Amino acid sequence: MSERAVELLGLPEDRPCLLLDVGCGSGLSGDYISEEGHYWIGMDISPAMLDVAVEREVEGDLLLADVGHGIPFRPGMFDGCISISAVQWLCNADKKSHSPPKRLYRFFSTLYTALARGSRAVLQLYPENSEQLELITAQAMRAGFTGGMVVDYPNSAKAKKFFLCLFVGTSGTLPKGLGTECASEEMHQAKFTNERTRFRNVKGKSVKKSRDWILEKKERRRRQGKEVRADTKYTGRKRRPRF
Repeated sequence: MSERAVELLGLPEDRPCLLLDVGCGSGLSGDYISEEGHYWIGMDISPAMLDVAVEREVEGDLLLADVGHGIPFRPGMFDGCISISAVQWLCNADKKSHSPPKRLYRFFSTLYTALARGSRAVLQLYPENSEQLELITAQAMRAGFTGGMVVDYPNSAKAKKFFLCLFVGTSGTLPKGLGTECASEEMHQAKFTNERTRFRNVKGKSVKKSRDWILEKKERRRRQGKEVRADTKYTGRKRRPRF
Protein backbone atom coordinates (compact mmCIF):
# COMPACT_ATOMS: atom_id res chain seq x y z
CA MET A 1 0.00 0.00 0.00
CA SER A 2 2.91 2.34 0.64
CA GLU A 3 4.17 1.81 -2.89
CA ARG A 4 0.72 2.59 -4.30
CA ALA A 5 0.35 5.70 -2.13
CA VAL A 6 3.71 7.09 -3.28
CA GLU A 7 2.78 6.30 -6.88
CA LEU A 8 -0.44 8.30 -6.54
CA LEU A 9 1.56 11.30 -5.29
CA GLY A 10 2.93 11.77 -8.80
CA LEU A 11 6.31 12.98 -7.56
CA PRO A 12 8.90 14.43 -9.98
CA GLU A 13 11.57 11.96 -11.05
CA ASP A 14 14.42 14.45 -11.40
CA ARG A 15 14.83 15.43 -7.74
CA PRO A 16 14.36 14.05 -4.22
CA CYS A 17 11.31 15.22 -2.26
CA LEU A 18 10.50 15.70 1.42
CA LEU A 19 7.39 13.73 2.43
CA LEU A 20 5.28 13.57 5.56
CA ASP A 21 4.15 10.12 6.76
CA VAL A 22 1.08 10.49 8.99
CA GLY A 23 0.69 7.51 11.33
CA CYS A 24 4.12 6.20 10.39
CA GLY A 25 4.14 3.41 13.01
CA SER A 26 7.35 1.40 12.89
CA GLY A 27 8.52 3.13 9.70
CA LEU A 28 7.70 0.50 7.08
CA SER A 29 6.27 3.09 4.68
CA GLY A 30 9.32 5.24 5.34
CA ASP A 31 11.60 2.42 4.23
CA TYR A 32 9.98 2.46 0.80
CA ILE A 33 10.18 6.25 0.61
CA SER A 34 13.91 6.05 1.39
CA GLU A 35 14.40 3.34 -1.25
CA GLU A 36 12.87 5.69 -3.81
CA GLY A 37 15.46 8.32 -2.95
CA HIS A 38 13.21 10.69 -1.01
CA TYR A 39 13.40 12.11 2.52
CA TRP A 40 10.63 11.83 5.08
CA ILE A 41 9.37 12.80 8.52
CA GLY A 42 7.01 10.47 10.35
CA MET A 43 4.34 11.29 12.92
CA ASP A 44 2.63 8.80 15.21
CA ILE A 45 0.66 8.87 18.46
CA SER A 46 2.13 5.59 19.74
CA PRO A 47 5.45 5.75 21.65
CA ALA A 48 5.79 1.97 21.39
CA MET A 49 5.58 2.02 17.59
CA LEU A 50 8.09 4.85 17.35
CA ASP A 51 10.44 2.91 19.65
CA VAL A 52 10.32 0.05 17.14
CA ALA A 53 11.13 2.51 14.34
CA VAL A 54 14.15 3.77 16.33
CA GLU A 55 15.34 0.20 16.92
CA ARG A 56 15.02 -0.47 13.21
CA GLU A 57 17.22 2.57 12.56
CA VAL A 58 14.93 4.09 9.94
CA GLU A 59 16.37 6.94 7.90
CA GLY A 60 13.51 9.39 8.48
CA ASP A 61 12.98 11.75 11.42
CA LEU A 62 10.27 10.81 13.92
CA LEU A 63 7.79 12.90 15.89
CA LEU A 64 5.51 11.74 18.72
CA ALA A 65 2.27 13.67 18.18
CA ASP A 66 -1.51 13.42 17.90
CA VAL A 67 -2.40 14.61 14.38
CA GLY A 68 -5.84 15.55 15.72
CA HIS A 69 -4.03 18.49 17.33
CA GLY A 70 -2.67 19.57 13.96
CA ILE A 71 0.48 19.30 11.83
CA PRO A 72 3.20 21.36 13.60
CA PHE A 73 5.40 22.30 10.63
CA ARG A 74 6.05 25.53 8.77
CA PRO A 75 3.97 26.43 5.67
CA GLY A 76 4.89 24.79 2.38
CA MET A 77 7.49 22.52 3.96
CA PHE A 78 6.46 19.19 2.38
CA ASP A 79 6.31 18.06 -1.24
CA GLY A 80 3.69 15.45 -0.41
CA CYS A 81 2.04 13.41 2.31
CA ILE A 82 1.05 9.77 2.66
CA SER A 83 -0.86 7.97 5.36
CA ILE A 84 -1.60 4.26 5.64
CA SER A 85 -4.60 3.14 7.71
CA ALA A 86 -4.51 6.05 10.15
CA VAL A 87 -6.87 8.90 9.29
CA GLN A 88 -10.08 6.95 10.02
CA TRP A 89 -9.11 6.85 13.72
CA LEU A 90 -9.76 10.58 13.93
CA CYS A 91 -13.45 9.76 13.54
CA ASN A 92 -13.44 8.16 17.01
CA ALA A 93 -14.01 10.17 20.19
CA ASP A 94 -11.57 8.52 22.60
CA LYS A 95 -12.01 11.29 25.18
CA LYS A 96 -14.96 13.43 26.24
CA SER A 97 -13.14 16.47 24.91
CA HIS A 98 -12.70 14.91 21.45
CA SER A 99 -14.94 16.16 18.65
CA PRO A 100 -14.26 14.16 15.44
CA PRO A 101 -15.32 16.96 13.04
CA LYS A 102 -13.11 19.50 14.86
CA ARG A 103 -10.15 17.12 15.06
CA LEU A 104 -10.45 16.24 11.35
CA TYR A 105 -10.69 19.89 10.35
CA ARG A 106 -7.69 20.76 12.51
CA PHE A 107 -5.71 17.95 10.87
CA PHE A 108 -6.69 18.84 7.28
CA SER A 109 -6.35 22.62 7.65
CA THR A 110 -2.84 22.41 9.12
CA LEU A 111 -1.85 19.70 6.61
CA TYR A 112 -2.99 21.97 3.78
CA THR A 113 -0.75 24.72 5.15
CA ALA A 114 2.26 22.42 5.58
CA LEU A 115 2.11 21.18 1.98
CA ALA A 116 3.68 23.03 -0.95
CA ARG A 117 1.29 24.46 -3.53
CA GLY A 118 0.64 21.96 -6.32
CA SER A 119 1.52 18.95 -4.14
CA ARG A 120 -0.70 16.03 -3.12
CA ALA A 121 -1.70 14.07 -0.06
CA VAL A 122 -2.66 10.41 -0.48
CA LEU A 123 -4.43 8.91 2.53
CA GLN A 124 -5.21 5.20 2.50
CA LEU A 125 -8.03 4.43 4.90
CA TYR A 126 -10.62 1.86 5.96
CA PRO A 127 -13.94 3.70 6.41
CA GLU A 128 -16.48 1.89 8.60
CA ASN A 129 -19.44 3.27 6.65
CA SER A 130 -20.49 5.93 4.16
CA GLU A 131 -21.18 8.47 6.92
CA GLN A 132 -17.59 8.21 8.17
CA LEU A 133 -16.20 8.65 4.67
CA GLU A 134 -18.47 11.63 4.08
CA LEU A 135 -17.29 13.22 7.32
CA ILE A 136 -13.64 12.84 6.32
CA THR A 137 -14.08 14.21 2.79
CA ALA A 138 -16.29 17.09 3.98
CA GLN A 139 -13.62 18.32 6.40
CA ALA A 140 -10.92 17.95 3.73
CA MET A 141 -12.95 20.12 1.34
CA ARG A 142 -13.65 22.64 4.08
CA ALA A 143 -9.89 22.95 4.65
CA GLY A 144 -9.36 23.86 0.98
CA PHE A 145 -8.40 20.56 -0.64
CA THR A 146 -9.79 19.32 -3.94
CA GLY A 147 -9.48 15.78 -5.29
CA GLY A 148 -11.43 12.62 -4.66
CA MET A 149 -11.50 8.96 -3.76
CA VAL A 150 -9.54 6.40 -5.78
CA VAL A 151 -10.72 2.82 -5.23
CA ASP A 152 -8.46 -0.05 -6.28
CA TYR A 153 -10.11 -3.38 -7.17
CA PRO A 154 -13.69 -2.23 -6.41
CA ASN A 155 -15.17 -5.65 -7.25
CA SER A 156 -12.96 -7.57 -4.80
CA ALA A 157 -14.00 -7.98 -1.16
CA LYS A 158 -10.40 -8.63 -0.02
CA ALA A 159 -8.27 -6.53 -2.37
CA LYS A 160 -10.42 -3.37 -2.37
CA LYS A 161 -8.49 -0.34 -1.12
CA PHE A 162 -9.60 3.28 -0.62
CA PHE A 163 -7.17 6.13 -1.30
CA LEU A 164 -8.25 9.71 -0.62
CA CYS A 165 -6.20 11.68 -3.15
CA LEU A 166 -6.09 15.38 -2.25
CA PHE A 167 -4.68 18.29 -4.27
CA VAL A 168 -3.26 21.51 -2.85
CA GLY A 169 -3.92 24.79 -4.67
CA THR A 170 -4.79 23.39 -8.09
CA SER A 171 -7.23 20.69 -9.18
CA GLY A 172 -5.35 17.85 -10.86
CA THR A 173 -6.59 14.86 -12.81
CA LEU A 174 -7.75 12.14 -10.44
CA PRO A 175 -5.79 8.91 -11.04
CA LYS A 176 -7.64 5.77 -12.07
CA GLY A 177 -8.09 2.90 -9.66
CA LEU A 178 -6.43 -0.45 -10.31
CA GLY A 179 -8.56 -3.39 -11.46
CA THR A 180 -11.35 -1.17 -12.73
CA GLU A 181 -11.55 -2.45 -16.30
CA CYS A 182 -15.03 -3.90 -15.72
CA ALA A 183 -16.18 -1.26 -13.26
CA SER A 184 -18.01 1.92 -14.11
CA GLU A 185 -16.32 5.31 -13.74
CA GLU A 186 -18.48 6.17 -10.74
CA MET A 187 -17.47 3.04 -8.85
CA HIS A 188 -13.72 3.56 -8.83
CA GLN A 189 -13.59 7.37 -8.71
CA ALA A 190 -15.59 9.71 -6.53
CA LYS A 191 -14.43 13.19 -7.40
CA PHE A 192 -15.20 16.32 -5.45
CA THR A 193 -14.29 19.97 -5.89
CA ASN A 194 -16.32 22.41 -3.84
CA GLU A 195 -19.59 20.52 -3.45
CA ARG A 196 -20.64 18.17 -0.68
CA THR A 197 -20.60 14.60 -1.99
CA ARG A 198 -22.63 11.77 -0.54
CA PHE A 199 -21.14 8.28 -0.66
CA ARG A 200 -23.60 5.44 -0.90
CA ASN A 201 -22.66 1.83 -0.27
CA VAL A 202 -19.02 2.76 0.23
CA LYS A 203 -18.04 -0.85 0.91
CA GLY A 204 -20.13 -2.12 -2.00
CA LYS A 205 -22.46 -3.97 0.30
CA SER A 206 -26.23 -3.83 0.61
CA VAL A 207 -28.46 -5.36 3.23
CA LYS A 208 -28.25 -9.13 2.78
CA LYS A 209 -31.11 -10.67 0.79
CA SER A 210 -32.58 -7.26 -0.03
CA ARG A 211 -33.55 -6.48 -3.63
CA ASP A 212 -30.37 -4.43 -4.16
CA TRP A 213 -28.24 -7.24 -2.70
CA ILE A 214 -29.84 -9.79 -5.03
CA LEU A 215 -29.44 -7.58 -8.09
CA GLU A 216 -25.76 -6.93 -7.26
CA LYS A 217 -25.14 -10.66 -6.81
CA LYS A 218 -26.80 -11.45 -10.14
CA GLU A 219 -24.74 -8.76 -11.88
CA ARG A 220 -21.50 -10.21 -10.45
CA ARG A 221 -22.46 -13.64 -11.76
CA ARG A 222 -23.17 -12.18 -15.20
CA ARG A 223 -19.70 -10.59 -15.25
CA GLN A 224 -18.27 -14.00 -14.37
CA GLY A 225 -19.98 -15.44 -17.47
CA LYS A 226 -22.53 -17.49 -15.54
CA GLU A 227 -26.11 -18.02 -16.68
CA VAL A 228 -28.47 -15.88 -14.62
CA ARG A 229 -32.23 -15.45 -14.84
CA ALA A 230 -33.49 -12.12 -16.14
CA ASP A 231 -34.49 -9.42 -13.66
CA THR A 232 -38.25 -8.94 -13.23
CA LYS A 233 -40.57 -6.97 -10.94
CA TYR A 234 -40.71 -10.09 -8.76
CA THR A 235 -36.94 -10.18 -8.19
CA GLY A 236 -36.24 -9.87 -4.47
CA ARG A 237 -39.91 -9.84 -3.51
CA LYS A 238 -40.57 -11.49 -0.19
CA ARG A 239 -43.00 -14.36 -0.18
CA ARG A 240 -45.81 -14.55 2.29
CA PRO A 241 -45.33 -17.15 5.00
CA ARG A 242 -47.27 -20.40 4.61
CA PHE A 243 -49.34 -21.85 7.42
